[in-house]
Amino acid sequence: MPGRDEATAVRPERKPRVRKHKAATVERQEDGVYRAGFACFVGRPNAGKSTLTNAIIGQKIAITSNKPQTTRHVIRGILHRADSQLVLVDTPGLHRPRTLLGERLNDLVREVWSEVDVIGVCFPADEPVGRGDRFISAEVSALKAKVIAVVTKVDLVDPATLAQRLLAVAELYDFAEIIPVSAVSGHQVENLIDAMVRHMPESPQLYPDDVLTDEPEQVLIGELIREAALEGVRDELPHSIAVIVEEMLVEGNLTRIFADIYVERDSQKSIVIGTRGARLKEVGSRSRVEIEQLLGKKVYLDLHVRVAKEWQRDPKQLRKLGF
Repeated sequence: MPGRDEATAVRPERKPRVRKHKAATVERQEDGVYRAGFACFVGRPNAGKSTLTNAIIGQKIAITSNKPQTTRHVIRGILHRADSQLVLVDTPGLHRPRTLLGERLNDLVREVWSEVDVIGVCFPADEPVGRGDRFISAEVSALKAKVIAVVTKVDLVDPATLAQRLLAVAELYDFAEIIPVSAVSGHQVENLIDAMVRHMPESPQLYPDDVLTDEPEQVLIGELIREAALEGVRDELPHSIAVIVEEMLVEGNLTRIFADIYVERDSQKSIVIGTRGARLKEVGSRSRVEIEQLLGKKVYLDLHVRVAKEWQRDPKQLRKLGF
């Protein structure tokens, strides 16, 4: 195997391989005005925000999980249409923080809320409206953004249950619009896009036509590895895993990626590695498939598991891990 010094290093600021959204050529606005702006989905953890973001952008830019608080980074995805440009900002879910990391993620969420043009508050149709939903609705009511209610996961409930959820959501706040959607089946996703664009300001294009996300490849790749590492261990250490891509080397049509998976204790390291390395090997295989789809080329993935004691509470470790 060639040494690292024999290949060309890829700098972190390099942007991911991108493609236009399939709806880019569709004319939609009737007033002839080009609109562009920023929007985000908010809601309690596990409300389907990242899944919906991926469905709208048309490509996976945010990792998903059935475990709350999976999202940790603010990732922007750009939807291009002939009449508009919608920049979706995927954020962590607002939650009650128990660590310094949790406090910083909540601060990040509120910062994004204060800057976007449209906020979609997500309410999962398969769960009753609760205290967390009421809290978030009250939080966003004071913001300058136009607020839309998005009832997600409608494919999981019957019509009677959906009707109950829609009525309960309508009583929370005077939303500009209330739209039931399913990111999995695609039900009403285009209508949701139209609604968000309607509330965007008149504006010139914000990003070039070929940009799908402004996140560096290293960040996206690290998130794909973390998603794979969470598979099967969410109940044991759902929030203790972090990933840093240390180096990426291009050798013709092959990209070599060297990444470290961080946990907080030695016992967690053993869990991630698994018996005779079986679980770590599965993490590598699972994430390599996703990374190859992102980069459009073959990938050699070198993973190591390291311990950073109580990193979620340590300011120095948080800085090292990008928080």
